[in-house]
Amino acid sequence: MDPFVRQLVGRLLDPAAPLSRNRHFHTFEDELGRQALKVSRRLRALEDELRQIEAKGGRTRAAFSEVSGRVQVVLELEHLSLRRSAVLEPAEFELLCTLPAARRAFTPPAGA
Repeated sequence: MDPFVRQLVGRLLDPAAPLSRNRHFHTFEDELGRQALKVSRRLRALEDELRQIEAKGGRTRAAFSEVSGRVQVVLELEHLSLRRSAVLEPAEFELLCTLPAARRAFTPPAGA
């Protein structure tokens, strides 16, 4: 991931210092800015799903693929017989894990 895109996504996801898309519209006019918006929206959507799964008692897991170098995130809701999979770049997964719901989902419980 481009360092500029990573920085923008981090700012877009940071609730303490959010980056206003309206105030900084010129930042999002080029290809890298649009890519950052796309990644941030995708990660926010995953976080929303993680929050819903957490509330309903579902399971989540992440598996790193040695072949592709990507991380597969699997979301499972047993009561709906639902299973969703998302494939992320390692940098995207790191950014996802900065969000509260993802941190709770992918951090092993104490004593495990």
